[in-house]
Amino acid sequence: MANYVFGALLLHSAGKPVDEAHLKKVMSAVGDVDEAKVKALVSSLDGVNIDEAISKAAMPVAVAAAPVSAGAAAKEEKKDEDLSKKAEEAAEGLGALFG
Repeated sequence: MANYVFGALLLHSAGKPVDEAHLKKVMSAVGDVDEAKVKALVSSLDGVNIDEAISKAAMPVAVAAAPVSAGAAAKEEKKDEDLSKKAEEAAEGLGALFG
């Protein structure tokens, strides 16, 4: 079904109407056409503003990226703490040798 959605997006970006005839042409260029999938997709897109749907779908992706980077920063901070702790332990060991 993803190929059919990509076909519809291709038609939309080319400025062509997303209807059964145009979607069938696009899908026939790729391979076999499933009439039921074409009809289902075209009917589900009836009355949908595709540009608005794309812009709304893109927002959660940008928001979701922030927690991932915060988690990476926490891991980096933990790694720095571990390294400084190991350096202190090594210095204590060397102090005992020359103490």
